[in-house]
Amino acid sequence: MFGDMMNMMGKLKETQKKVEETKKRLDTVLVDEQSNDGKVKVTLTANRTIKSIEIDDTLLEDKEQLEDYLIITLNKAIEKATNVNETELAAVAKEGMPNIPGMDMFK
Repeated sequence: MFGDMMNMMGKLKETQKKVEETKKRLDTVLVDEQSNDGKVKVTLTANRTIKSIEIDDTLLEDKEQLEDYLIITLNKAIEKATNVNETELAAVAKEGMPNIPGMDMFK
């Protein structure tokens, strides 16, 4: 039993290390999004850090319209990045779960 417990602890530590490595890698995964008409384009990492924003000059004339464009486009980009982030981290966590009786709900 003690050996099994040590094995599980080792596997959990290994999984934690893989999760941290995945988080670092997600800083390099870029997600692009743009408004329907292409007037606003944003790029962010899968960890939801904004890397760039491009705005068409025609939007600079109307502050309210620009704000609307930014909100919509950034929210779509954040949703995409969140989906990538959660999928990647869930895959690593699932892969590293030790086989604990009664805990197969994570599989």
